[in-house]
Amino acid sequence: MSKEYRHIVRVTDTDVDGALKAPYALAKIEGIGLSLANAILKKAGVNPQVRVGFLTEAEIEKIEEVIREPLKYGIPKWMLDRQKDLESGKDLHLISSELDLQTKTDIEKMKRMKSWKGYRHSYGLTVRGQRTRTTGRHGKALGVSKKELREAKPSGES
Repeated sequence: MSKEYRHIVRVTDTDVDGALKAPYALAKIEGIGLSLANAILKKAGVNPQVRVGFLTEAEIEKIEEVIREPLKYGIPKWMLDRQKDLESGKDLHLISSELDLQTKTDIEKMKRMKSWKGYRHSYGLTVRGQRTRTTGRHGKALGVSKKELREAKPSGES
């Protein structure tokens, strides 16, 4: 373990709070959940009870290497977020900006092929079968508003 403590640690182009324990800090990276973080730490040989601020550079590099190539280190492919990618046919795990970009690309592809999900995305409706009769309302229409009841008074009377 390192003697010095760092408040902010850079892991795979993401700033992580050094006060967090290792699995919770890795779970702050977009695309990595708690169970995958525990698996990564186990394969990298890092104690999950240690705070990230106390990790050495070598341990952080080992963690980043396991994140980049999880299948090489024996992490099961059901833990990956992109199994059998359509373009490459490989099992991939995307994190942070790669994940955002790929999600946007997938949505645009669905819109181009005019699938049902693409249609729902393009019209701003719910995509996964949620109820739309009463929930998910947004926009200008605010529902029914009552008119004020005013008695019409002739202009000459008081």
